[in-house]
Amino acid sequence: MKLFLKEHTLLIFTQCGQFIVIVGLFWLAGFRDVQVAFYSVFLGLFFLGCYLTYQYVSRRAFYERLSNPIQTFDESNQSLENTPIAVALKRLLTSQYKLYQEEIVIFSKQKEEHVIFMDRWIHQMKTPLSVIELLAQDLDEPDSSNVREETDRLKTGLNTVLYMARLRSVESDFHITQIELRKLIQEVNNDNKRLFIRNQIYPEIRDDTDGLVVEGDEKWLFFMITQIIQNAVKYSANESDKVWIHLYKRSNRVVCDITDHGVGIPTEDMKRLFDPFFTGANGRKFRESTGVGLYLVKEVANYLGHRIEVESAVGKGSTFRIVF
Repeated sequence: MKLFLKEHTLLIFTQCGQFIVIVGLFWLAGFRDVQVAFYSVFLGLFFLGCYLTYQYVSRRAFYERLSNPIQTFDESNQSLENTPIAVALKRLLTSQYKLYQEEIVIFSKQKEEHVIFMDRWIHQMKTPLSVIELLAQDLDEPDSSNVREETDRLKTGLNTVLYMARLRSVESDFHITQIELRKLIQEVNNDNKRLFIRNQIYPEIRDDTDGLVVEGDEKWLFFMITQIIQNAVKYSANESDKVWIHLYKRSNRVVCDITDHGVGIPTEDMKRLFDPFFTGANGRKFRESTGVGLYLVKEVANYLGHRIEVESAVGKGSTFRIVF
């Protein structure tokens, strides 16, 4: 109704002005019959009201469609009515819908090609990195450790880029299985053993779950835990020699706490902690921070249906909690 009145506001004011002008002209011409003048104005308003009522009743569905937002693209192809303006509008929406479809197909194809390219490129880069690691074994210390440290950093960066590229198609990349959480964490720790040794920090696992398993995607969960543990090591180097991993039950859920006693996270950074490319105060101190790791952790957790909780205090450390 509001849209109908807005469209016909000018017509109503024009007609009312026209009645006033006509009555004024007859008055100036010497015609002084007030009853006839009011009767003629009444007839004009009556016919105007009949016209507006007919227009509204016959086009009510059309105005309601225009007033309510479209929920799906397919709704834009539904018929409105057979009036010229409705037919023209439907033709416009149909052409727009086809244009959007064509652009979406092109965009999806480009995105798929980009993901395939990144996937192949990253795997190609891992081969020379493995060769460099083999060559580094023949070097004397500390050169050998320094080279392998840099290759570890390169591998971590390449894996982050790979998971970032795969994130938007993550639903088609899931394989939900039952996972032994303690075993998975041990695999993560083993994969990062050189990182632990290099920083003289060692993981300590406490399992109070009585062997319970969780449901999730093992590959993506491995990535999530790896990111959190690597951050715990990086931000607690020279501050502590332990990273605590605690598995326990809370109500009907399994919880994994990863705790460090490092630099902690400033309160003002907590709200933006999972924003993409946000590094915060600690990121300015630790130049390796990219602001991508925790963003990916949060996104993957949302897709998998897990919850991420964070507790932290500056100078005391942080606890990242995955609730399954």
